[in-house]
Amino acid sequence: MTFPLSESVESQAAVTLTDPRDLYPQPPFPDQSQSPPGLTKEMDPTPDHGEKSYVGAGKLRGLSAIITGGDSGIGRAAAIAYAREGADVMISYLNEDRDAESVAELIKQEGGKIALHRGDLGAPDMAEHLIDAALREFGKLDILVNNAAFQSTGDDAEDFSNEEFEKTFRTNVFAPFYLSKAALEYLPAGGSIINTVSIQAFRPSPQLLAYAATKSALTSLTKGFAKLAIERGVRVNGVAPGPVWTPFIPTTMPTEKTAKFGGHTLFGRPAQPAELAPLYVWLASPEASYVTGEVYGATGGSTPL
Repeated sequence: MTFPLSESVESQAAVTLTDPRDLYPQPPFPDQSQSPPGLTKEMDPTPDHGEKSYVGAGKLRGLSAIITGGDSGIGRAAAIAYAREGADVMISYLNEDRDAESVAELIKQEGGKIALHRGDLGAPDMAEHLIDAALREFGKLDILVNNAAFQSTGDDAEDFSNEEFEKTFRTNVFAPFYLSKAALEYLPAGGSIINTVSIQAFRPSPQLLAYAATKSALTSLTKGFAKLAIERGVRVNGVAPGPVWTPFIPTTMPTEKTAKFGGHTLFGRPAQPAELAPLYVWLASPEASYVTGEVYGATGGSTPL
């Protein structure tokens, strides 16, 4: 027995397959460095967040989301994808006004609804302020994406000051906890929390000592919080990226490492943020209704999770 395709499917162009190793630029990259937190437009090559490639299908239509760190990198790609899937989006960011305003302008031009919230997520009261802002703007909250992070690099233990270590934990662990705890009061059954962890949780680099420790903690928090949240029908999952071409790289890594960034993966290149966005969409959508407490790797084949 054969089943005819619908007219809409028949009219669509055929899928074109491309060798994934050749989809995006490979190292070596040009010499470059920026002061933290860095700006997207000053990177060479410019990261791809799906501005021209992501096509929505209504998977999140009518939902509302908070995405932390949504001004650049993975958060920016997720914000664009969520908006094109029909969600209202609030992005929080530290102080990168130019990046935040550029993604907001893109989404508004396409008819999407987006709001911006500036501030340091490491402050304990920021979680309540952000949740309240989203509720005032959208009237409800269905999805929380804890994506914002801080990292620094060093060659010796002495390179990581106590203050910097604490700041890394405040941003990467405390903030997701504060936000998840505050959001759980408002997320409906079927809602979801998605945490950006990292390959560093499973394969820590000594040069990223503090960052790796926080991502290990966040992975544990993801799995533990999932067991509490499901009592309210809320799913909690994580995405563990490998090397991704974001402002993190030229602002925190030595020039020689930036030039070779991602070359060690099976693809011979880093991921672009646009390649991560579909995971965040799927995990937030009803299609992932039986998925919680999981961590999905997108590491370029660097390690099994």
